[in-house]
Amino acid sequence: MPQMPAVNPVRVPVITPGGSYDIVIGRGLLDDVVRYAGLAPHTRRVVVIASGVPAKLYAPRVVDALSAAGLHVRLVEVPDGEQAKNLTTVAGLYEEFADFELGRDDAVFAVGGGVTGDMAGFAAASWHRGVAVVQVPTTLLAQVDSAVGGKTGVNLPSGKNLVGAFHQPRSVVVDLDTLSTLEERDRRAGLGEVAKYGFIADPVVLSLLEESPDDAVAAAPGVIDELVVRSLRCKAGVVSADEKEAGERALLNYGHTVGHAVEAAGGYARYRHGEAVALGMVFAARLSVAVGEAEPSLVDRTVALLAGLGLPTGGLEATTAELWSYLRRDKKARDGVRFVVCSKPGAARLVDQPSADLIDELLDSLR
Repeated sequence: MPQMPAVNPVRVPVITPGGSYDIVIGRGLLDDVVRYAGLAPHTRRVVVIASGVPAKLYAPRVVDALSAAGLHVRLVEVPDGEQAKNLTTVAGLYEEFADFELGRDDAVFAVGGGVTGDMAGFAAASWHRGVAVVQVPTTLLAQVDSAVGGKTGVNLPSGKNLVGAFHQPRSVVVDLDTLSTLEERDRRAGLGEVAKYGFIADPVVLSLLEESPDDAVAAAPGVIDELVVRSLRCKAGVVSADEKEAGERALLNYGHTVGHAVEAAGGYARYRHGEAVALGMVFAARLSVAVGEAEPSLVDRTVALLAGLGLPTGGLEATTAELWSYLRRDKKARDGVRFVVCSKPGAARLVDQPSADLIDELLDSLR
């Protein structure tokens, strides 16, 4: 049975030059999504994009809610998985938009995980030079990270998210009830992204994960609600201060520089994003100690916390040469690869590339 609309959902504002909007967090929001979508008065047509489980369980509820509000709606199911996040899939979306006569005043709804949100957001950003997109993330990873901030894009064989655009959503609707149908591996992977916020901005996040790892993995109400809200407040604050990653927003890449290389080297199939980021955070903690930014206890805490969540902290299946081939293409590179380091939980900064020999040594330590 559909859930009753949530009473007093939490709203977290995001204020940027590219658009200001609310992240709405609660339970039972899907069936009342129009209330929280922030659609323009002249919106008449909506394309709902989804894949996999969300296309079967959640997108129809969003379609029903939009149709009940008098909107013309088309549901488009796209292939599932990171391998499908490419220009071929986006070209198929353009054909759907054209056939449906999606206009400049109309909207796209992305229902699902980060792959769906990134692709749908990029298609919306580039259709008619930009139509509204509403993000309805149904995975933990998407809820705490990729659905917020306006980063959209697709992968190329040579690297992740190399083609994309900044396109802020009209709103982000986070229904925490959707987490109950996630596979456990995906919930664990999402917690890798949650842990990132603890290291760069909010140490309470780390304490919650350490105190209740099993409840966090199970997405138990109460624990997961607080983790998601805290994570989103961190993300919203950083994005509002630095929309296009000119400075502070780069801190959100803690663990991601190596993590993205790990994902790409594995063909986007060997590791979930959050698993790759976990390995990247172990690297980042060891780098932080090696360059004199942090005490060795940071490494011990990082490994213990991630292992307690069932995330990888070693056993990397990629050669150093493979990882370097992707690190050199990193979008944040500037006269070498830059890394985010953590001096203590809640404090992080960006540093220029240290010696290649040191990076090699730390990459090797992940095996």
